[in-house]
Amino acid sequence: MSSTTRREFLTDVSRGMLVAGIGTSLATDLGFSTTFAEEGSDELSFGKYDALVDLLQSTPQQKLQPVLVEKLKKGETDLRSLIAAAALANAETFGGQDYVGFHTAMAMLPAWNMTAMLPTERQPLPILKVVYRNSQQCQSLGGASMKTLKALHDAEHAAEHASDENIGLQIRDAARKPDMDRAEQLFGTLQDAPVQDEFNALQPAVQDDINVHRFVFAHRTYGLVGFLGKEHAHTLLRQCVRFCVDHEQNRIQRKYPESPIRTVLPKLLDQYKLVGKPLGKRDPGDAAVDDLARTVYNGPPHRSADAVAAALADGIDPEVVGEAISLASNMLVLRQGPDKWRTHGDAAGVHSSDATNAWRNMARVTDPAHAITGLMVAAYHSASHSPFKDEAYPTEEHRRSIKATGAAELLAEAGDAIRHNDQARAAAAIQIYDEQGHPADGVFQSLIGYTISEDGRLHGEKFFHTVREEYRTTRPAFRSRQLVALARVTASAYGYDRDDKHGFRAPGYEEACRLIGVDV
Repeated sequence: MSSTTRREFLTDVSRGMLVAGIGTSLATDLGFSTTFAEEGSDELSFGKYDALVDLLQSTPQQKLQPVLVEKLKKGETDLRSLIAAAALANAETFGGQDYVGFHTAMAMLPAWNMTAMLPTERQPLPILKVVYRNSQQCQSLGGASMKTLKALHDAEHAAEHASDENIGLQIRDAARKPDMDRAEQLFGTLQDAPVQDEFNALQPAVQDDINVHRFVFAHRTYGLVGFLGKEHAHTLLRQCVRFCVDHEQNRIQRKYPESPIRTVLPKLLDQYKLVGKPLGKRDPGDAAVDDLARTVYNGPPHRSADAVAAALADGIDPEVVGEAISLASNMLVLRQGPDKWRTHGDAAGVHSSDATNAWRNMARVTDPAHAITGLMVAAYHSASHSPFKDEAYPTEEHRRSIKATGAAELLAEAGDAIRHNDQARAAAAIQIYDEQGHPADGVFQSLIGYTISEDGRLHGEKFFHTVREEYRTTRPAFRSRQLVALARVTASAYGYDRDDKHGFRAPGYEEACRLIGVDV
């Protein structure tokens, strides 16, 4: 018997089932009559998600949401399966090498987490939003014919050429060349290794440059591995290898210098004798954490990384060090002046906060050696954004503009400020709300709808999830800063599309509301 590839199998079985389910005319319109026949030996297989992955890749975005909503209503799929299939479709299509593609992948798990915060009838909205974005970008690059990730056939031979040196360092060195085939082959030797070993092997390459997306993409991809399971771990994590190689290739082509972090990390490890040092558990208290945060914020980057290295050498708990870096990143959101109107999207504060959140999470699951260097990279990255000299939002003048008093009135005032893009008033209303002791969940419940309905320049879901996590892991004395940051960023994003044109919802949002029968 000859082996049957995924699409050949689907040609015989799933296409017939699909045609029976949605009709010959629609199936032809969606392109299944030809797409399923185009299958090569390099195709990846996704097991139970195969048919749904193909549906997501093959369907034009203008036709996708009606098909998906109908399948949801009939119980033929569910929201968890949609996110899982979307993550696999994204990996195969973009392989971590497309800007919109990897931003969409980074939004998937945050979107899934949002569903638990919503009433049942609105739970499909965040999922449909990211799936629509996924399909839109897939179609713009060629639809089902676009396959960046292929099956690895010669990974088993890479072991013959791998030295006894740490596999992670070999992958990093291959990325520096940059040699995509070599890096993938080396990572391919870990296909059957525990997920933890695969993720640790990525760390030297991920830490080898100061780029927010390589950090956040690695963290969010690891989260998707936990969501989908070991079966798909290697496929998902391969994207991080490809991202690092692709980023280095672009650096060389543009004749940019190597990142200084490549010399800063070895120097600090040696200076503070951090190699092999056990992680400490000391918490120096609120004032010391605030001081460290301000040191990291003020920079310059090498001094910020030095301060973190010294703190770790002094036995301060990595959780506490990470908290200080998170507060430094938060300052970039709160202190950005009104002369730079946009605080959402790829603004310094959002990028830095997402990156620090990623490093804190990775430090919790990687080997101690990678946790130490990762936190130094986080501090260096945070300080690579020039500090703003303005007073933090909200100022006393901003606070005086708030006339509301009770919890409901303050949340309503914040909502009105958001709809008018009034960052100062939104920040002030939420700060006063928190000072009065009202539950933080009220803020998240009030702002989640805006995160879902607006584009946020691809960063809305990530930042919302970042703030929720950082709020939970920030000491009470400083927690309100996270809520204020979310209010300010949400007010900045309202009504703006990816090109900063005003008056637009997130693509596909209004159609999704209509299809599932909820108010826009």
